[in-house]
Amino acid sequence: MAEKVQNQTLHKAKFSKKDEFYTQLNDIEIELKYYKEHFKDKTVFCNCDDPRISNFFNYFFHNFEELGLKKLIASCYVSQDQNLSNNTDIKNGFYAEYLGNKNDSKIANPKEINIIPFDEDGDFRSQESIDLLKQSDIVVTNPPFSLFRQYVDQLIKYDKKFLIIGNINAITYKEIFKLIKENKIWLGVHLGRGISGFIVPEHYELYGSEVRIDNLGNRIVSPNNCLWLTNLDIAKRHEDIVLSKTYFGNESDYPHYDNYDAINVNKTQNIPKDYNGFMGVPITFLHKYNPDQFELVKFRKGNNEKDLSINGKCPYFRILIKNKRLQSEIKHFPYLN
Repeated sequence: MAEKVQNQTLHKAKFSKKDEFYTQLNDIEIELKYYKEHFKDKTVFCNCDDPRISNFFNYFFHNFEELGLKKLIASCYVSQDQNLSNNTDIKNGFYAEYLGNKNDSKIANPKEINIIPFDEDGDFRSQESIDLLKQSDIVVTNPPFSLFRQYVDQLIKYDKKFLIIGNINAITYKEIFKLIKENKIWLGVHLGRGISGFIVPEHYELYGSEVRIDNLGNRIVSPNNCLWLTNLDIAKRHEDIVLSKTYFGNESDYPHYDNYDAINVNKTQNIPKDYNGFMGVPITFLHKYNPDQFELVKFRKGNNEKDLSINGKCPYFRILIKNKRLQSEIKHFPYLN
């Protein structure tokens, strides 16, 4: 019951437009270590980040030289009715720009961070923010969950590389799944409990979720239902899922859907290695998905465009897949078919 209440936290935040979930530095570090090769000579843009408190800015600022960055930019949105600093004198958004230590030192120097005010509020959809986006190579941030579709749409529109955090449910959005199916975006390394929690402000209503306090006094909430989404390719994404189960001889473990010629597989680890047809797997399969090993066929719906069902009942959302490796084996050894 407690987990159910926790998982409602970000869902409620979406509808109340409360998007003040700040990513912990540790969660950034354990994910970014897989992508370091992508950042050399690149301009990184954190376009939903107050550089004074953002751990994304903190990470790239202190690792600027190690990553070989060209430039770091972080932009801050300031609401017209409430801003992050609670300073009523600040009416506009602003951005920070850092070009590295000019004295050839490997130590990050805060004095060399340039702060430039926006004429507007700094919303990622504003023309000023878009102008910064155009000059950037990679976007890394935790965007507003309530605007996630619009946010990803903008990144795709301007053909940007990115690594961002979202709710796991985002992969069920038709716009997002379409991009995943087309191999334009994919899941990062960590999700769920692999993202340890978010820093939330003191005024944030948490709807009964358990909150812990870290050693810096920050309030941390752990919804355990978030993921990293990216289009930065890494070797880990191309690791095969090791399959040990078999379909033939265990047919009763894999019932067929009423409205699609496919079998149901309840867990990714139970995908049979010898089945050449379509299979319905949980959406969490995408965390282990190797595009070289499997084909994504369809999401959720059967031939009648109704939810996939078994004996009239619908299991949890399923993704229809097919094993590419088995197909190639059958084509090479036709007598096996």
